[in-house]
Amino acid sequence: MTSLRKNLAVLLLFLSASPLLHSHLFTHATSTSAPATRGRIKFITGLNSDDNYEDDYHDNDNHSTPPEVVDSVKTTILQGMPQLCQYNPCLENQEPCNQISERTGCLCPGISGADNPPHAPRIQVLQPISEGDDRGKIEVQWCAPSSVVSGYRVVIEGSETLEFEEISRRGLVVSLEVGTKVCVEAVNSAGHSTPSDFSCKRYNPPESSDHNLLAGVIGGGVSLLLLLIIAAVILWKYQMRKKAKRDSADGLGNPSYSTEGTL
Repeated sequence: MTSLRKNLAVLLLFLSASPLLHSHLFTHATSTSAPATRGRIKFITGLNSDDNYEDDYHDNDNHSTPPEVVDSVKTTILQGMPQLCQYNPCLENQEPCNQISERTGCLCPGISGADNPPHAPRIQVLQPISEGDDRGKIEVQWCAPSSVVSGYRVVIEGSETLEFEEISRRGLVVSLEVGTKVCVEAVNSAGHSTPSDFSCKRYNPPESSDHNLLAGVIGGGVSLLLLLIIAAVILWKYQMRKKAKRDSADGLGNPSYSTEGTL
């Protein structure tokens, strides 16, 4: 019994003193331990892509469906984009674009500030008035520039200058001679616009209906006269051919007849 105890003590001492055996046992214990689990990493793409989420680690026991971005997010972004204001620079007596923008949130065209002279307006037409109390006058129509404007001036070459309000897009001037130059200028606190090719126009009145009627009558008369002349020529040629045939038939009626006497 005493010898058995001595043998066990020697064996335990040998095992604890052997470094090689200790290293082997530690390596075996480490290799048989449970593998470490890595954390899941998610990659998120931009909103303008296919909105997919990808993992760098896949669990064989749990195949979960990646979350999807709701389409309403994109719809909200698109619907939230401001729209251009329903503003016509050629329409008279309409609400200013800045007030429309404050009320609806729309966008106005870019305009130059009040501390800069305005751009030149665009003249549309010089139209004579043929009816009503203003008969004989000329109506000038224009479109507003992309600038802050406090008023307009219609400048007639060699004559007067007329002023109009900011909301105006047309004005009446006295009768003009053919070829008279008319310009429209925009005005604000910094000055006035510079005349340009599209802000000035020379007056060339359209042909009146009386002139058109007279031209139509003259043209119709000339056409009728030509038709009569052509018909007369055709009739004359027809009569000449008919007479020639008759003379030819009379000469062949008695071949034995001779002016020299009887045979």
